[in-house]
Amino acid sequence: MDWKYAGNHKSTIVNEKDGVVFLTFPKLEAAGVRHGFSTRMGGVSSGHLSTMNLSFNRGDDPDKVYENFRRIGRAIGFNQDDLVLSAQEHHTNIRIVTASDKGDGILRPTIPDVDGLATDVPGVPLYTSYADCVPLLFYDPEGKVIAMAHSGWRGTVSRIGAKMVETLKSHYGCQPSDLIAAIGPSICQACYEVSQDVAQAFKAEFRQEEIPEILIDKGNGKYQLDLWKANELILTQAGILPGHLDVTDLCTCCNSSKLFSHRASHGKRGNMGCFMVLNKE
Repeated sequence: MDWKYAGNHKSTIVNEKDGVVFLTFPKLEAAGVRHGFSTRMGGVSSGHLSTMNLSFNRGDDPDKVYENFRRIGRAIGFNQDDLVLSAQEHHTNIRIVTASDKGDGILRPTIPDVDGLATDVPGVPLYTSYADCVPLLFYDPEGKVIAMAHSGWRGTVSRIGAKMVETLKSHYGCQPSDLIAAIGPSICQACYEVSQDVAQAFKAEFRQEEIPEILIDKGNGKYQLDLWKANELILTQAGILPGHLDVTDLCTCCNSSKLFSHRASHGKRGNMGCFMVLNKE
């Protein structure tokens, strides 16, 4: 499969089952946690939503979206009707998910304005949605807790990844050094031009010596922003060990024929999903 990689091809694994193509991360796989990041391939949607659109809010036929959830669920290993979906607004609100929440977003409306989900309940699959923003995945092998966060530039500059680490520590007693994490496919620095106001927000939040690692000044008030590096700094400073962290080498914009990209499609696109579920004992 002709993917365009930004790195060494070792930090994102391409999987295929029954025609459904999805991505996983080596350290989470080695830890035995069930997870996956969908691609555009293996669904039933058509046109600019083809084929694996996982959003009910992009003008797609709801029956086709449901069928796409069924297919990706079968490929990764969960029941689509048990899903808990996020309803993201680029903020840092985190929801603690329980068994009674099964079906939120797939069978009935879900709680609005949530960009992070966490649970310690086996058999409750979590879903967050993407089309250029950064997926953050977390697993505590000691406490058996999973979590995900949606981190666009607003979530990144507000350090939603660090907030998730703190939530896992305060709510579940997780130790940051135990956590295994991944930064998933999203827009790369070469494709992500931002304006002066966005750059200024990062300059105000990050240390001066870190700015050259995440921002390239092109002049004329334009910058190239590295969300991968920014989130790597955030997670490691929050206590996640570098050896416990996979950082993606797949850009959604560079691979827009295989991954939905808001920027590459000028907004005419579907949504991908990131999924995690704890195995039942």
